[in-house]
Amino acid sequence: MNNLQWLDEVKFNSQGLIPAIAQEHHTGRVLMVAWMNREALQLTAEKNQAVYFSRSRSKLWHKGEESGHFQTVHEIRLDCDADVIVLQVEQHGGIACHTGRHSCFYRKLTPQGWEIVDAQIKDPEQIYAEKSTNPHTLAMQSSTTKAEAVEVLDYLGKMMSERKQANPDSSYVAKLYHKGLNKILEKVGEESVELILAAKEYQHEKNADHKNDLIYEIADLWFHCIVMMGYFDLEPQIILDELARRQGLSGLIEKANRSH
Repeated sequence: MNNLQWLDEVKFNSQGLIPAIAQEHHTGRVLMVAWMNREALQLTAEKNQAVYFSRSRSKLWHKGEESGHFQTVHEIRLDCDADVIVLQVEQHGGIACHTGRHSCFYRKLTPQGWEIVDAQIKDPEQIYAEKSTNPHTLAMQSSTTKAEAVEVLDYLGKMMSERKQANPDSSYVAKLYHKGLNKILEKVGEESVELILAAKEYQHEKNADHKNDLIYEIADLWFHCIVMMGYFDLEPQIILDELARRQGLSGLIEKANRSH
């Protein structure tokens, strides 16, 4: 494509960027949203492979350069205001998301909040083999460290305290508190049964889908246990303290806390 006049018709924003939506060519499913600058869009058109611009790294990003999951571009469309691009792509490897899923849009809004409805196809650590420089991927791979840094349990404990005083229509947790202890215990029982079933399924067929189901059910049970604790004004940290005491670690933890 030698004549680049078509690029002049594209309305890039003040940072010289335009949002680009990657849509699966044969199903129409939206796989991801990224950004392009003028050079990225030009290269995409010339190579028929998706090239984006990484705002966090301030550089061009050839999709698949780290994961091997390239996108062949069948068609490029520009919207009526000339400020959004849609790419019709073939997703090689079937994985568009850095979490190892087919699409970045793997969470669906339900009455209980955001629910993960797409299982991982492949573990990100296997995909990137510690070669990635993408900060989003690195953040995900070090999620345990990040979780400790933001003190997830402390956050959940405070959230429960706030939800107890909130309007029942404002959130799922507030509604549980409004319905009372029996409803909360009913949910703990339901999640316990679902966890047992997920564990049995994973025992019989150890694949990625069943592993993820097991992880999600454990998280659901833990979450509802924390809701129950909030009903009694019990902080989640006391469970960690009790586990540490049972393993003879409480003294070490206390010493570590004093050193900070």
